[in-house]
Amino acid sequence: MAVNPQLFANGMPIPFLNELFVLSRHGVEFEVDKIPGVGKTRTRGTIYLSNIRMVFVAKMPVDFIAFDMPLLFVSDEKFNQPVFHCNNISGLVDPVVPDNENRALYSTHTFKILFKDGGCGTFVPLFFNLIASVRRAQQQSGAEARADPLQAAQTPVDEMIRHAYVDPNDPTKIFLQQPTPESQLRRRSYQSQPA
Repeated sequence: MAVNPQLFANGMPIPFLNELFVLSRHGVEFEVDKIPGVGKTRTRGTIYLSNIRMVFVAKMPVDFIAFDMPLLFVSDEKFNQPVFHCNNISGLVDPVVPDNENRALYSTHTFKILFKDGGCGTFVPLFFNLIASVRRAQQQSGAEARADPLQAAQTPVDEMIRHAYVDPNDPTKIFLQQPTPESQLRRRSYQSQPA
């Protein structure tokens, strides 16, 4: 997890090397706890899902602009369908700890993605298929549990999108082509680079 990852001027996250964005979903409400200096917060915006991570970008930033969740660090994810509230996905996400920092200084965040506008029949299956695929690729590679989050880039996204079910009530946009092909700007790691 990383608070305020780098974004393009249009609000889309700047991709890592070999990162492919699968979809974007506007009209979600995002709830997360343990934001440094803020605590628990809830805001509306757009969520982007790639073969490496999920990035929530706030529509009207108050406590933070964006929140980055590496798929390898997400756990206990669950799809909830409450009777009197909107459908949501909840789970835990571990922080991306800088190389020179102690893991004990960082705690796991709980998050919830609430689908406020329209259905979620496109987002939910792609999300769970992508998480399962990332975990399968990690197990096959023999990497440790908290390995480099960018190792998820080996996930076969093309096949997943080719067989995606599209819910007409779900405003999710599936990227058949990467949204910013003219840009050669790519991040290489989660760690900050000295200026």
